[in-house]
Parts: sequence; C-alpha cells; structure tokens
Amino acid sequence: MQREALADLIIYYLYNPQLLDRYREFTIDIMNQSFAIVHVPLDLFDARALQTFGYSTIPYLFGITSEISLNVSEVYRVRSSPVLNLRGEGTLIGIIDTGIDYTNPVFIRENGRTKIAAIWDQTIQSDSPPFNMPFGTEYSMEQINRALASDNPTEIVPSIDEVGHGTMMAAVAAGNLDDDAGFEGVAPDAELVIVKLRQAKQYLKDYFFVPDDVLCFQENHIMWGIEYCVQKARSLDKPIVICMGVGTSLGSHDGSNNIAIMLDIVSDIPGIITVVPAGNEGNMRRHFFENIDPAIGNTVVELNVSEQDPGFTMEIWGNSPGIYSIDILSPSGEYISRIPPSLRVNRTITFIYEPAVIYVDYLLSETLTGDQLIRLRCNNMTPGIWTFTVYSRGDLETGFHIWLPMGNMISNETYFLQPDIYTTITTPGNALLPIVATAYNPISASLYFFSSRGFTRNERIKPTLAAPGVNYIAPDNNKQFINYSGTSVAAAHTAGIVAMMVEWGIVRGNAPNLDTVGIKNYLIAGAERNPNLSYPNRDWGYGILNIYNVFRSLQADYAII
Repeated sequence: MQREALADLIIYYLYNPQLLDRYREFTIDIMNQSFAIVHVPLDLFDARALQTFGYSTIPYLFGITSEISLNVSEVYRVRSSPVLNLRGEGTLIGIIDTGIDYTNPVFIRENGRTKIAAIWDQTIQSDSPPFNMPFGTEYSMEQINRALASDNPTEIVPSIDEVGHGTMMAAVAAGNLDDDAGFEGVAPDAELVIVKLRQAKQYLKDYFFVPDDVLCFQENHIMWGIEYCVQKARSLDKPIVICMGVGTSLGSHDGSNNIAIMLDIVSDIPGIITVVPAGNEGNMRRHFFENIDPAIGNTVVELNVSEQDPGFTMEIWGNSPGIYSIDILSPSGEYISRIPPSLRVNRTITFIYEPAVIYVDYLLSETLTGDQLIRLRCNNMTPGIWTFTVYSRGDLETGFHIWLPMGNMISNETYFLQPDIYTTITTPGNALLPIVATAYNPISASLYFFSSRGFTRNERIKPTLAAPGVNYIAPDNNKQFINYSGTSVAAAHTAGIVAMMVEWGIVRGNAPNLDTVGIKNYLIAGAERNPNLSYPNRDWGYGILNIYNVFRSLQADYAII
C-alpha cells in the first residue's frame, strides 16, 4: 500500500530496535539511530489513536511562522574588516520550508551558476530519493545549473515555491545584493541546501480539525528534512547551519517532543548548528496559565469561540504533582459534569442543545514528560463563550497551561478571555540546544508585537536572542521585493550571521570544533543589552544580536579587528 494512504507514527527507539517489534506487521522506515517512522492503515487511526498508539507517536502539525537590518547587527562592519571579511564562504545554510524560486537572481552568482548546493523536494516523487529516504526527489547543483541555462528551467528542475516563504528565508540568510531593491542577504557567499516540505496528510488535518485550505506540515516530514541536511553536509564535507521557519503551539512546551529531541541530538555535533524561530504567538491570546489554590481546588477558564472556528484542538498540560480534571459549560448553558481523572480516559462528549462534539483524552502520565495531559479535539463548536473549570486534586498549589493552535490553523477571534502572553514559544523553539530567534524592529528598537515570549514550561531560557524581523525587505516567489515581519525572518537573519561565525571558526580553523552551544555562547557574549532590563529576559532572551561585538569580545585572543 502506498505510504500516502497510511497514517504515520513517530517512534523514538534510540538504538533499541526491539522497541519496533510491536510494529513489525507494518511498514517501517528507519530515519536514523534514534527515530523510525511506522506507517499503519488509516482505519486503525481513529478517535482512540492517542490511547492506542501514545501521544508522542502522533505527529504535530506545524505552520509557517532591509538594509537597516544588516547595519544594526553590524554585519557590514565585520565584512569591511580586512582581517575578517566574513561572507559565509565554505559554509552551507539549510532551509527547511516551502521551497525556493531558484531562478531568482539573488540565488545566481555573477557567472550565471547557482549558489544552491541541492534541493530536496518532498512533493515530487521519484524512484531514487536521496540517501535512501522514502519519498521526494533531489535536484543537484549540476541539474539546477542546467535548468538555469535552458529556456524552460522547470522542465529540468520542476521544483517551485508556490508560497514564497522559503524563498524569503533563503534570501535573507544568503541572497545576493540587489541595489535597486536595497537588499542583500547576510551571508551571500554561503551555499544553500533547500528542503521543500510536503503538505500534511489529510487524515492528520482531519484529526486535528485543521481547515482544508490551511498550509501546514507534519512533524515527521520536517524531521526527514533535518536528517537530509545532516546527510548532505556530510556528503559535501562542509559545516551546515540548519534553519526552519515553522512551528507548533501544541505539545508540552518543555522540549520533550520528538523534533526537539532530534534537534538536540544534531545540535551537539561539531559543524552542525541549528537556528529556529520563537514563534508569533505572544499576543494572540491563545495561551492560558493559572495556579490553583488548594483551598479552592479549581479555576475557571473562559474561551471565546468564533463562528470561523467550528473545529480545533487544544491541550491542557498540568504541572506535577497535580492531578487535573475538567467540566464543560456550553454557550447555551448545557453542562457536562466533571470528568474524573483516571489513568486513561477517552470520551466523546455530545450535547442536547448544541451540535458540538468534543473528544476528550486524559493521560495521567504522558510518556516523554511524565506530566498529565488533557487533549480536547473540538468539532462543530457553537460560537460564544465556552467555560471549562479545571480542578486539581491535592494539598499543594499546582499550575496548568492551555494552548490553542498557532498561526492560521485557527482564527484570531477564538481566544481566552484572560490570556497569558508568556510561555508561548512554539516548538521546536522549546528544545534545549538550538539558537532561538525572536524578532524586533530595528527602527523603533521595540520587540515585534506578536513575538512569542519565554520561558519554556520547565524554565529553559528561550528565546536566545532578538534579531531584525519587522518590515524586512526580501523577495517573494514572484521576484518582487516586499516587507516581511515575524520570527521566521529573524531566524533566517540569525542563520546568516551564524554562517559567518562558522566561516571564521570552522572553515578558517580558528575554532574547528564549533557546535550549536559554542556559537550560542559567542553570540550571547556579544549581544547588546538594555541597562534598564534584567537578563536573561522573557521577551528579549540575552539581548540583541550583534556580530561585531562577538569579535570585539574575542579581540584579546585573536588579532581580528
């Protein structure tokens, strides 16, 4: 049976193939020594899928997250140094996103040849995917150059970026100078490795009640993209900066999910540096947090549901050692009494006076975190105020978080009446090791209004740094230059700066074993900090990115400035 007609499960087996024995009757794709993807018939993936297969096996759905920008990060100042003159030469920047318009001049060198080392298009099927991966087609630099020299490039390399988001990110990180537009990428001499993500399978969009017309990607496909970047860098024997512009609000927000674990593994390898966005959920009113007073024993949560959002998924994560349960009050006043906690609860809630159906799953101890999860998959929701009372059992004050979906998986008119802007970093920004970029406006020196705020649920310091990400001029998929805002822009800008650091450290031999943590520490040391704020900061991380300050802090050890 074709994999497209099967449901995907992510199995974290970590050098122990025996953990895969229960799935031997199904198709299994080994991704690496830590993860495998199991494909099961769709009829097995029903309303009890979370209880049947486990929370961590079901892939999350991820959405997409000017010249002055180069000046404020002092990129030009480092380039103009006769000793440094860093432009990303000898490095790779991997962009995992919506693809690339490889015919755009910002990706073509003066000799007419591409600066793209390879494109892996997951949406185009072939008989020989790269590195024995189970799907997609790879296009080499040679093929792209032949396409550029032809009258019909897409007949040779048919990969295109229909959205433009990946094109923007690649250009911000490593695009050529365009004088007319006043644009130049941060590390224009770096080569690009592009992963065009395939859209999520329909069964998973149906499971999470994501509208059909919403662009989103599933976790295991993004993980395959990470694996491809690692393998490509090894085959080319070059260091790589891996950057992605996607995120999800579902999950534990403590770095305990599969993609975060994978990023932590690869981030610890010398020559592989990972950069991810913080997300744009800070002021979207999609997060709720409260501590429950044991003397009271419960907290009331009010959620306004828009008529635009008949279906969505939300998750309640309880902090240990609390044990949590809920009741539900619909807009018409219909009351669903408290659903008592149990080791595993799977209930379908229907209403007499409402068309709504709510699928409720309790896990008292989710496998990867050990914390309690209550997942509510809501369908045909009546517009209005829905009230959820969350109860905690015990004599200790304990807290819980609730997250709604991110981006355009839900409208702006479905929100908590008493939201919390913090702990809104999207996954994979909650992972331990990657560099997490938030966005700020370099003209007003203010944080981007929608930037997700830290820290993580287990108090990891995220975001790491703030980078330019407001009204950033970059090309779209129609070869026009427009303004972009968001933390994906900031992540791409940061990836370009990291490539400059990699050129100095690894390519030139000043610090040949640099990994993500090493680069992160250099960038933190050089960050600009406001004397009126305390750091690390939930909004700004360790401060504003400034590469010149990094090298100034190293001046005593290296004659570089």
